[in-house]
Parts: sequence; C-alpha cells; structure tokens
Amino acid sequence: MNIQPESLTPQIELERIDSLFSIRDLRVFIPGGYGAIGEAISVAMARLGATVCIAGPNLSKAESLAGRIVDTGGAAHGLALDARKEQSISAAVERAIQYMGGVDVLVNCVGIQREQTILEVTPEAFDEVYATNMRSAMFLGQAVARDQIRRGRGGRQIHLLSVRSQLALRGRGYSAYCATKGALVMLVKQHAMELASHNITVNGVAPTFIQSDRIRPHLDRPAFKNFILERNPLGRIGEPIEVVGQIITFASAAGSYMTGQVVYIDGGVTASQ
Repeated sequence: MNIQPESLTPQIELERIDSLFSIRDLRVFIPGGYGAIGEAISVAMARLGATVCIAGPNLSKAESLAGRIVDTGGAAHGLALDARKEQSISAAVERAIQYMGGVDVLVNCVGIQREQTILEVTPEAFDEVYATNMRSAMFLGQAVARDQIRRGRGGRQIHLLSVRSQLALRGRGYSAYCATKGALVMLVKQHAMELASHNITVNGVAPTFIQSDRIRPHLDRPAFKNFILERNPLGRIGEPIEVVGQIITFASAAGSYMTGQVVYIDGGVTASQ
C-alpha cells in the first residue's frame, strides 16, 4: 500500500529562504551607473550591502555619486570608462577588481540614442549608437567573464535593454536604437549559453519610459504624455526603483536558475502590442 508522504516538496532550508534576495557583500560593477536608472541601481545595491563600482565617461559624476553613497554608509567607488573603447573597458574592469577584489555582478547600464529618421541617418551617428549600445556590451561582458571564470565562483551579468528591443516606434527615428537593443537580446542569450558551464548567468532587463530628468521634458508635453499613458495598461509612468527590483532578483539567489532571459518592465506594454 502506497502512503502519501507529508510533503511532495523537497526539504526547504529556511536559511536559504531568509537570504533569497540578499545581495550583501556582492561586488558589483555598474557601467553607466550615474544615469537615471543606473543611479537608482547603484544607490539601492549599496544600500542593501553590496560594494559598487560606478563607471562612466564623466569621472567627476561617477566619483560624486560614489561619495554620496559612502556618506550614507555604503561602499562605493567611481571610475572613468569610455565603453566604446576596449582598452578603457579592460582598464576599468581591472581597476574595479583592484578596488573590490573581483566582480561578482556586472550591471551594464550603458546606452544612448541619436534620433534620426531613416532618410536622415548618418553612418557616424549609427556607428556611435552601435558602439555604445551593442559593441560595448560584448566587451564589458567579456572582460567581466574573464575575471569571473578565473576566480571559479560563478557570477551574474545583467544588461539594461529597452522595450525597443521588441517593439518599433511609429513616427520617430529609432533605427539605430531599436536595432542595437534588439541585437542585445541575442547577445544576452548567446553569452548565457557560453557562460552557463561556469555558473555565470546572463540576463536582460528592458524598461519602457521611466521617470527621469532625461524624459521629463517629453512628459511635460501633454500630447506625448497622454500617448504614453493611453498605451500603458497600468496607466502610469514607472519609477526607477521598480527597475531595481528585477536587478536585485537577477543578482541574488532568487535569480540563480534564470539565464538567457529578458524581463520587460513596462506596465504591460509589450504584452498588449
């Protein structure tokens, strides 16, 4: 006679539940970490006990944000980085390793847009967007993976994408931006496959319009704001902190069995279009 066991669930360790979303003591490298969403990620991860290295082309901005984090009790460093140049990427990653002893998590927030319609796109502008949005992700991932593989402890790589990796935009000049963000989806998947055997996960987070100083001038135009709100099932503009939650998930134990995925943080836009 078969007797049903008390539980069909394997034994659950309570300590693992308690630390499911913990990122304490992780060493996090954040290129583009002083931008609108990048700043929220940098501040939040440091607040939750990670050490962060914030990198970007404006060293004073990176150091200023790092200083503010330190002033509130966090651990942070600012670094110079031109993500379009492999030598600068290598130097910044090496400096991050010197500061932190290694890189457990890459959170790549690098990205630009140069709006030009299809009839106006210049090779120079297209190449700049490609080098900044796509090519940099390749070599940031490579440089960090080399450290993660060398140390043999696994790791996490997270890239910021956009809903424009899945959706085109009517009436606007987004060829370079959409093309590079779409390509980044496949880079995430390919890097995930190549690094899986090293216990390194690679994922993407793709927001829609998020509150920031950069988009505030657009939202101040009633017609544009109404357009955005009407097409968003939740009917509002997202907050940077709402992007941070998924970053924390991917970086923590909660995300240990997810790789090669892109999560859209968009109020339901991509589910309905």
